[in-house]
Amino acid sequence: MTQNLVSLSFDDAQLQAVDAALSELESHLAGLIALSPAQKRTMRRMGEKSEAFCRQALRVLEQNPQMVPANVGLADAQADLATMDHLRPRLVRLSRLSERASDTDAALGSDVMDVALQAYSLLKVTGRTEGLTALRKELGIRFAKSPRKPKEVKTA
Repeated sequence: MTQNLVSLSFDDAQLQAVDAALSELESHLAGLIALSPAQKRTMRRMGEKSEAFCRQALRVLEQNPQMVPANVGLADAQADLATMDHLRPRLVRLSRLSERASDTDAALGSDVMDVALQAYSLLKVTGRTEGLTALRKELGIRFAKSPRKPKEVKTA
């Protein structure tokens, strides 16, 4: 029995509409940045507990402007927090959509792999009588095991 986790197809008009929508998103979100791995490792993170701390600290500074030196950047931090509040709901939607797209991609691949494995099994059983031995061997390369490297012996 063949599995069929998903049945989905796109016509050209749908794909063009999706591509146009993605282009539109990319143009509206052109200010998004990409951080290097080094930047991600070294930057401070704001988790849930830290977020409450940050919001309270900014509120205190806003309510007591006399104690805020000019070099603190309160206005920039407030703008960043507001932008973060606007971005997060959209990020949740994008993440959910991305996860569904990845899951659908995996399901489509699994469906294809399932039928391909059935085809290979059929070739193994009936391929000899149908003159398909060479093709079966070619497909069988996918299952060939690479030679194992001998374990290195440590000398002390």
